[in-house]
Amino acid sequence: MIQAVSHLWLPFTQMQSFDASARTFVRGDGTSLYDARGRRLFDAVSSIWTIIHGHSHPAIVDAIALQAATLDHATTLGATNLPAEALAQALCELCETDYAFFAGDGASAVEAAIKMALHYWQHLGETRRTRFLRLVDAYHGDTASAMSVSDIAVFKSRYGPVTFETRPYERADDLEAPDVAAVIVEPIVQAAAGMRLVPIEHYVPLRNCMPLVIVDEIATGFGRTGTMFAYEQLDLRPDLIALGKGMSGGVLPLSAVLARERIYQAFLGAPEERKQFFHGHSYAGNPIACAAALASLELFALEGTFERAGSIERVAGERSATLRTHPAIREIRQAGTMIGIELHDAQRAWPVTNALYELGHFTRPIGATVQLVPPLSSSDEDIADFFDAFSEALERTN
Repeated sequence: MIQAVSHLWLPFTQMQSFDASARTFVRGDGTSLYDARGRRLFDAVSSIWTIIHGHSHPAIVDAIALQAATLDHATTLGATNLPAEALAQALCELCETDYAFFAGDGASAVEAAIKMALHYWQHLGETRRTRFLRLVDAYHGDTASAMSVSDIAVFKSRYGPVTFETRPYERADDLEAPDVAAVIVEPIVQAAAGMRLVPIEHYVPLRNCMPLVIVDEIATGFGRTGTMFAYEQLDLRPDLIALGKGMSGGVLPLSAVLARERIYQAFLGAPEERKQFFHGHSYAGNPIACAAALASLELFALEGTFERAGSIERVAGERSATLRTHPAIREIRQAGTMIGIELHDAQRAWPVTNALYELGHFTRPIGATVQLVPPLSSSDEDIADFFDAFSEALERTN
């Protein structure tokens, strides 16, 4: 049996009370995780919104093994590789955009997009455009610039000295300020705000505005909200799109910024002009991760992923209608397969998720909101079982 390493410091986890012997995952298969005690857990949060087609999918596993035996890693600093080229083309075709810049995780993509936007205006001589707008309750990651364009105090309040000031985007007039470089938005649903739904009309002014529009599809992309990307439902044509999490099927760290032609063109010039984008990551465009991503994209068609996602959405909606009448429930919010179940009592959220774990379902709360963001390969029975377990967890913690 694998024992948890006592030297491991976990993210977003109070280590003083964490019991590694109770929560050490040793295997994944389909929509299930298995812990060291031999328990089978439904991965109700897709291992934090990453897993798309299930754990250890044979097609992705085979793609990884084949690529690892062919070319494991080669830098993309001044060189390229075939899987990165193929994935860049596939992503640009999906988003009807022009160029893909690869990074590591989602926050790395947001960092790159922010620097790209700032650098773009400098190339155009618009040096006053240095301000960034973001939504109220935004979250875009935990690196410095990503925190700066976020707006949830618990994630950033202690790190003020390494962040810069940003302003909320609340009305169309905010976009007219001459110092605004870009506005960054999560489309439709703000996952880290507890699956907060943003009114569709809030995005309308972004369809034709002077600042660059950055859409953060890291949590919402790859089928989570009913379309491949959530911005498709908003009639937006973003200048920059940040992708991550599910891009590799959730199997390997990989992210990207997709950019339009006019932005790319602004960085072209003679070597002595030094107009290139001065930003990069050691494992950007890693061939193994790109191979996994290409295999994941193929599975959408081969396995009818959107049809399965539609069924998940329907079953979750039906079961939510019943659960929301429970006196402990304040609100249930849903966008496609992204569901947040908010309790009246925030102190009860962790006990409920702990009870869910004992009942065979792994998830985490965000404040008072318990998440259900299942793999898109989940069966109707997986979803129904989760809601049955949730009702039981409420009874156990009453």
